[in-house]
Parts: sequence; structure tokens; C-alpha cells
Amino acid sequence: MNKKQEENPNFSAFPFKPYSIQIDFMNALYQSLNQGGISMLESPTGTGKTMSVICSALQWVVDRRQQQEEEKALGLMSGKNEGLDDEPDWMRDFVVNNNDQKEVKRKIKNEKFRAVLGKSDNDCRKKNIGDLKKKIDEVGRDEDEFLLEEYESEDEKVEGGSVVSKRKASKSSFSSSSEDESGDDDEEEEEEKKLKVYFCSRTHSQLSQFVKELRKTVFADEIDVVSLGSRKNLCINQEVLALGNSTRINERCLELQKKKKNDATKVKNIRVGTGARRTKASSGCPMLKKHRLQKEFRDEVSQQGPLDIEDLANLGRTMGTCPYYGSRSMVRKVDLVVLPYQSLLSKSSREALGLNLKSNIVIIDEAHNLADSLINMYDSKITLSQLENVHRHVERYFVRFRNLLGAANRRYIQTLMVLIQAFLRVLLNEKDGNLIDSCRDIEQASKERRASDFTMAINDFLFELNIDNINLVKLVKYIKESNIMHKVSGYGEKMATLEKVSALNVTGEHGEDGSCQSAFQALADMLLSLVNKDSDGRIIISRSSSTSFRKQGQGRYIKYVMLSAEKIFSEIVDEAHAVVLVGGTLQPIEETRERLFPWLQSNQLHFFSCGHIVPPESIMPIAVSRGPSGRSFDFSYSSRSSADMMRELGLLLCNLVSVVPQGIVVFFPSFDYESRVYENWESSDILARITKRKRVFREPRNNMDVESVLKEYKDTIYSPSSVTSEVNQASHTGAVLLAVVGAKLSEGINLSDGMGRCVIMVGLPYASPSDIELLERIKHIDGFKNSKSLDNPGISASYDVYGGDIQGGFSILRNSSHRGKEYYENLCMKAVNQSIGRAIRHINDYAAILLVDTRYASDSSKRSFTHPTTKLPNWIKDRLVTSTKNYGEVHRLLHQFFKLKKTCCQ
Repeated sequence: MNKKQEENPNFSAFPFKPYSIQIDFMNALYQSLNQGGISMLESPTGTGKTMSVICSALQWVVDRRQQQEEEKALGLMSGKNEGLDDEPDWMRDFVVNNNDQKEVKRKIKNEKFRAVLGKSDNDCRKKNIGDLKKKIDEVGRDEDEFLLEEYESEDEKVEGGSVVSKRKASKSSFSSSSEDESGDDDEEEEEEKKLKVYFCSRTHSQLSQFVKELRKTVFADEIDVVSLGSRKNLCINQEVLALGNSTRINERCLELQKKKKNDATKVKNIRVGTGARRTKASSGCPMLKKHRLQKEFRDEVSQQGPLDIEDLANLGRTMGTCPYYGSRSMVRKVDLVVLPYQSLLSKSSREALGLNLKSNIVIIDEAHNLADSLINMYDSKITLSQLENVHRHVERYFVRFRNLLGAANRRYIQTLMVLIQAFLRVLLNEKDGNLIDSCRDIEQASKERRASDFTMAINDFLFELNIDNINLVKLVKYIKESNIMHKVSGYGEKMATLEKVSALNVTGEHGEDGSCQSAFQALADMLLSLVNKDSDGRIIISRSSSTSFRKQGQGRYIKYVMLSAEKIFSEIVDEAHAVVLVGGTLQPIEETRERLFPWLQSNQLHFFSCGHIVPPESIMPIAVSRGPSGRSFDFSYSSRSSADMMRELGLLLCNLVSVVPQGIVVFFPSFDYESRVYENWESSDILARITKRKRVFREPRNNMDVESVLKEYKDTIYSPSSVTSEVNQASHTGAVLLAVVGAKLSEGINLSDGMGRCVIMVGLPYASPSDIELLERIKHIDGFKNSKSLDNPGISASYDVYGGDIQGGFSILRNSSHRGKEYYENLCMKAVNQSIGRAIRHINDYAAILLVDTRYASDSSKRSFTHPTTKLPNWIKDRLVTSTKNYGEVHRLLHQFFKLKKTCCQ
């Protein structure tokens, strides 16, 4: 890349004339990729951020590859000339002949190695088959599939290739069955493209939007792209999809692949005691029977250009082959991989998908909550019902097969049972165990009501349960490699069927808790978490015994909460050439730096922020402190549930529906509060008064229903004739959408133009101070270990007891330093900024933004926290009307604003 190209890159792929701030953004991203390392680029929603990312990043890849080709060509020419000038013919011939000799020696060596290995494998295979025949005869024909192979860990293995081949088979069992069916060797040996771009975002809708923008550019025809999605979004096997939740779908898919591999092995080997053989076509997933179709699928994806998740699923259905595994197999040969957060940020997911970040580019969109999103991926939790489920199945399996298992299998299974029993004792509050006694002492010492939740460090947890002498690393490895999870769950389900127990009781009566395999996976995840560094996280033990909690699956559980994202993120940074964090609101950047990459000095971080393309006169942000009847708006936790406060909010909306055209979106702090307010309005005359002017929609709790509600909301705004007869169509002027901060509608949803002419933020959506995980994170960020020890010096600092009350949480917040309070505030204001940013989506858009709470307008000197308006985006903050005398002034400002915009747009 020449000097001029570096300083003035050409963004000709941009499909229309870019605005100046878009050019600035693209230049900043281009220079970030030149220098490598970590960059943070901030661009408000609605400024064409996605298109700017595409045109800058892909242009950099094209330019860098061109530069490398030129350097390679010059190097070859230089080498050729030097060879002609400096080396005589006999010297060049000698080098060639010397290389030929080396190749011959290498081939001879490989042939000898294969011959020896083949002999060793044959000897081992004969011995293993003999042992297996004997054991199968003892077990019986109908149970031989549940018998574990002999297990040897790395430090226990003997000379020979048996262990290596077994490990290889275990690993491949999680791969596509099409790869097992016929050789994908050619594809595996295909050289992976260099300078690959990995683009990830939080939701599938955001990824689909990225692909749609990509199609508008010339890169759609010039580069190879693949979108990766979850099995739930890409599976086309109706039998598997009918299982419903993601966990069950993943389990069934892997089970089918494993079944196909196991049965394929049985076809090749001797089936002892019976002449019946199952063919390969009768097992595995029918969508992966034909390798040819998978190849055709890949070819078709390459020909059609950029496809999003929905496109891939439709193509897979049309061709009758699996789009999930088909898209996965394309990763090596594409230039751009579009994928969700989990697939890129989780190390296990990266390894499973074969993602190679080495010297490549990682772009993380919607990075405003990256640190919390990252550590949430590494949380693990197991409930009492799951522990009981696993214990029952493992114990039953061990009783049946104990005498047929090798010493290693018996030892590891017994260790598993010891661990499970220790976990059960904690949750059942049994008398034995040091932990229980210690916790009782703490609970008695506490003057608060009896606490059912407490937290502790990993090492303390292991020590108090008397399991600190167990090698968890080896045990986790055993679970992963031995196939114990599938054997135990498979045997349990078979026995339940034989005993005529309803399959529902075994595989899903309580959703994810009910499946033995998902319960076993939860146990494996928990054990893996316990291997982490002691300071990286905390163990939460909840012993809530309420029947209603048990029914909701929120009762007794053990959970590991990851607190530090630094190590996780460093694994990505160390491999990639450049990591770019992109978002609409990334500030305060110092918090992100401290939590994700504290080793990086502030002056080494490349940060860029641009303004909004929307002119200042196109927004009308107002801090609304009083309602129509003069009551002060106070939606703090202690005041928001009063009937008077909910009615005052309703009166505000009754007035707004007459002055705001088209759509109004109201954001509430939580679903529970939205329900409470709606019921209050419904029981009074408020709701009826609102619906005389605008139809009311509510965000559903189930994400699957959001799209249909959003479509109906949009149709109502743009097609008044479609409104039901319940609404007075003569005076109808649009619709109202009641949404929830942090839910589906607050992130990644486009509420442009008439869908969001006015966005109302009800209160400050602070997270609940009673949230035990939140308090642990605040304490970790703050740097102090134990809040209880502050008030009770005699109590062991190993434990923190939580009564679950709000006041206890507020006490911790009050005692925290500036960093803890800052984090708590940032969580709130990031959520506010994301929500109100849904409305302004392009240069000609306009909207009013109402921040309804006296705290948005109050004097910051009277607050213990910093003023919330200081954390608003500059493009809103600079226009904010912070003080109004009464609601009449707010109404007048809105009337003038919409009257002016109506005149301008005509």
C-alpha cells in the first residue's frame, strides 16, 4: 500500500455520495486497520454506520491484498534476476536435486511410519474388538450401545496409536455428518484466505441489516461472504425444530450426528450376536445424508452473493440439505464472516466453528455493553432439579455397568457422584458439611431477615465442600472425551421407555431443566467454571425454598458469575491483527478500557467519535419534570408504584396523543412496571381516552411475537383504514407502542419516520439493587471483597449474605467508591441512549424525545450520583430543554416543533 493510498484511501464502493462525517468515519476505520491493535469508533445510530464500516474495512482488505501481490511479484522478479546473474546452472540444478532427495526421504519415512502404525493399530484393534465382544455378550444386545470404551488420559496412556485415534474420533463426532460420510480431505487442505474480516453483532436482525447494506455495494460481487447462525435459526429438520428451545435443538442435532457416526462404525465392524445391520441412511439427520447436496449448497451460496440467515435457511429448505453445517463448512474460503456475538466471543464456539482469528480483522458492532455481554457468556448455572436429575441417571448407570467398566471409567464416575452429592448437600441445607455450619453462623449474625442467597470465592467453595483435592481439569476433560454424557442420558431414556414412564418426564417436562443431557451439560459447564482463576468470578448459592420460585425454575441453584473480562478479551486481541469496537454510544471509553484491556495505555487507544447527520432542528429533546395536573414526576423505586404517579403519566399521554402525529413509543423500566401501569390505566378512564386518538400496542415478553406486533403497529400508522372498529377512525392519528428498556424493541429495531415521532423515556431504568450478580460486579469493579465484613468484622470474609431486599443493595451502592457508582449509572444511561436512539434513523427524520422524570431536570449538586444528562449523546445533550415551568410549556414546544416540521415536509 503506497503512502498516498494510506493517507487518501478511495471509498468508491460507497453506493451514493457520502456525508462528510461518513468520510471521516471511514478514514478513521481505515487508519485503525493500518495501525492494528484496538480501536473504538463511535457514530450515532442513523448516520450510515454500517455502510461506512463495510466500505472502509473491505476497501482496506482489497488494498492490502493488492499491495501484497505487488510485493510478491517484485520479490519474484528480483529473485529471478539475482538467480540468473549470480548462480551458475550447476548450482541451481544441485538445489533442485537436493530438494528432490529430501522429498524422496520424506516419503520413505512416511511409508515406514504408516506401516508401523498400521501394525500397531491392527494389533490394538484386534485386542479391543475381542474385549468388546466379550463385554457385549455380558451386557446384552439391547444395551451394548451404552457401554463406555476404555478411557486413558494423556498421562496414563500407553505406547501406541489407540488413544490418539480414539480422541480423534471423539472430536469428529461433533462435526458435520457429511464430513464423516465421505472425505472432505480436499476441503480441509484448502488454503484459508488471509486478511479475513469477522463482523459480529448482538442480534440476527442486526446481522441481516448488515448483509442488506453489503448487497448495495460492489463488494457484493467481488468478495465471498458467509453468515453463521444458531441451529435454532438454521435447522430445517422439522422433527428437531419442533423441540422448541435452543438447548433441546442443539442436543438433538449433536445426538443425530453422533448416532450416524456410531452406526456407520457398526456397519464397518462386526455386529456381535446378530446378523442385523442398520444402514447409514437409517440414522443421522436426513438433511445431511448426501455430501453432494452440501457441496451444491456451498456453490449456490457463492454464486448468489451475500445471504443472511433467513436466505440461507430458505435455500437449505429448497435444496433439502442442512444450511447450518453447509454455512459452517464455508468459513475457510470466504473473505467476510458475518456472525452473532456468542459465536465469535466464546472460545469454545470459535474452536467448534474453526474460526481462525490469527492476523485477521475483528469488528464488533453494538459494543456499548461488550464487557457485560462477554462475561455473561461465561456464566454457568445448575439448579437443584438438574442436580437431582443427573444424580439419578448417573447412579442408575453406574449400578448397571459398574462391573463392565474399566478402572478409569469407574474412578471418574465415582468422582462425579461425589461432586454431585456435595452440591446437593449445599442446596438441600443438610446438616453435614462445614459450609452449612458457617452459613448458619453468618445468618444468625445478620440482623436482616433470613438470607437465602450468599456468595463466595471459588477456592473457598471447593474447600468448604471438601472437594478441593479433586483434579477438576482432568474430570472436565474426561466428560468431554469419554462420551459419558450421551451414554448416561441415552441409557436413562431407554430405561424410562421400558418402564413405560412418559417420555415427557425424562426429556422436558420442565423445559431445559428436565432433559438429562442438558442437566449433565449444566454440570459440565459448572465444573469448567470452577477451573477458572479464583479472582475471576464468584459462586452464588441460592436456597430460596418458595414453591412459586421452584415452579418458575428460580429456586435453589448454584451459579458461577464471571467478573473479569480482561483475560477473555485478550485471547481475541492477541490473535487478531486489529480489533475494532463500533457503536452509537461508546463513552465513557475509560470504563471499557479498564474492564476489557487495562494493559493498554489511554494514549495507545485509537478513539474516534463523529456527530449526527440529522440537523439540530430535527430533534426536540425535553426533560419533563411535571405532569398536566402539576404533579412532579418521580419514578424512583420508592415512588413509581403509587397510583397517583401512574395516573399522572397516563394524563401526560392523553395530552400527547393530540399533539404528536403518527407513532409514539413509550419505554418503561421493566415488563412488570409496564404491566402495573397498563392495569392502572385500564381500570380508570385513561386507556379509553388514549385509544380515542391512537391505538395502543404492547411489547410482548416472547421475542418470537415481537415482529408481528411491530408489523401491526406500523400498518396502523401508515394504513389508518386497517384499524379495528374499536378505534374511532374519524379522529385516529396513529398508534402508541408500550415498550421495555433492555428488551427486543430497545436494541437493533428501526423506529424511523412515523413509527417514532415521539419517544418517551419513563424514569431512569436503573438495575434493581437487589440483583446479587449486579452487586458482585460492582464490588469487583470497586475493588473491595466483602460488604458484610464492613459492618460485622467478626464474620468470615469468605461469605457475603444477601437478604434480597432493595435497601441492602442501596447500602452497598452507598458504600461503594466512585468507580462502583459510575458503573451503576453507566448501565442505566447506556440503556437510555440505546432506547431513544431507535427514533432518528436518517438525515430527513425528525422526532421529539421526552425524558420524563424530575431527576433529568434537577440540580446536579443535590444528587449523590452525577447528573444523568451529562451521559446523553452530544447531539441530544446540546439541544436538550432541561427546565420547563409546567406541562403547558412542554405542550407548546411540541406543538411548535411538529407544526414547523409539517410545513417543511410539505
